[in-house]
Amino acid sequence: MKLKFIALAVCGCWLAFAHPVLAQQTERVPALREKVYGQLARAQEQADNGNLAEGLSILSDVAEKADSMNSYERAMMWNFYGFMHYEQGNTKQAINYFEKVVKESPIPESLQKSTLFSLAQLALSDGQFKRAIAFLGQWESLAEKTELSQAWVLKAQANYQAGDHRAALPLIDKAIAAADARQKTPDENWLILKRALHYELEQPKQVAKVMERLVADYSKPEYWLQLAGVYAQLEQDEKQLAVLEAAHQQSFVKKGSEWRQLAQAYYFNELPYKAAETMQEAIANGKVDASVDNLKFVAQAYTQAKEYEKAIGVYKKASARVEHGKFAAQIAQLYLTLDNNEKAVEYAKQALTKGDLDNEGNLYLAEGMALLNLKRYEQAVESFEQAGGREATQRQAKQWLKYAKSQHKQQQQMAKLQ
Repeated sequence: MKLKFIALAVCGCWLAFAHPVLAQQTERVPALREKVYGQLARAQEQADNGNLAEGLSILSDVAEKADSMNSYERAMMWNFYGFMHYEQGNTKQAINYFEKVVKESPIPESLQKSTLFSLAQLALSDGQFKRAIAFLGQWESLAEKTELSQAWVLKAQANYQAGDHRAALPLIDKAIAAADARQKTPDENWLILKRALHYELEQPKQVAKVMERLVADYSKPEYWLQLAGVYAQLEQDEKQLAVLEAAHQQSFVKKGSEWRQLAQAYYFNELPYKAAETMQEAIANGKVDASVDNLKFVAQAYTQAKEYEKAIGVYKKASARVEHGKFAAQIAQLYLTLDNNEKAVEYAKQALTKGDLDNEGNLYLAEGMALLNLKRYEQAVESFEQAGGREATQRQAKQWLKYAKSQHKQQQQMAKLQ
């Protein structure tokens, strides 16, 4: 029997069910009489022209004589009913009529086989997962060995959607293994389903392996970036960075979140300068906003890379956009490191004026050290006394205070001698 197939996307796979073009009967199957053939052909013609209601009306006339029809003729009639109800979006009715097809006997094996597979797909799309699996069981008894992967995939999908992830996993594994044995690339959707199952079963190492396969076989930008994310979850920082760099070289890094991920990967792999420069590039290109948080990251990365002047420049931009003095305090510390004591004192005072600091004691210590370097000992004593009043810096401040007082006393004595 000659068939044409109408393919429709259902649950990530393709639904192909028989829409017969009436022709000669199969051996050992009752003949399709000319009168019935003519009526079914008219119904098909109406359906093909978009007149489904008229097609159903013609089939209704045919159905009144169902008792006088043979099994093949009735199967063909039910098949058309099923197809037309599916075209109207009535999946449940379509399933009912396609079931009638396979209950007729004898009918061509090709019709029985294609209808059972369509029933499984329709049941799956309608949320009838157990029925889908049952239809597939019947289909498997007719299928060739090379076709069984289709059933394993659909059964895996049915179990996945039913929430039985452990039952679904070995089925999709069998389908993938069968493709590998034939040296064929497994269908992309099969790998996606396997990835989803490992994710649901909280198996990140297996998720990474599937993502590696997707990258190797299909190399889509999102797969590279998702693989990097899985490596990050597994704390495999070097692998994460290697994948992100490869993705960047292929121009796959486009979104702001992806640029941030790349910059953070550099930072965690102890490449702070590249981290800062990557984020700066992303800001300059408009990929990410010059937000306070992003500026803070850049400044911290430059600081870690000992690029203090660059860090100060970025901290100043961030400080101008906030009311607290935390960034000004960082600037003061960096100026002290650069031995720019005047600026260190200036920004220490600015930070103290703004307030809301994480550790005032440390800032008073930094201010006191800068004042010592400037030989402004009396002011240094005041700063160290302030630091000594904070528990976290009390011990350290005590030592510096003693030194500052001695220097101040010596300074006074020298002034008297002069």
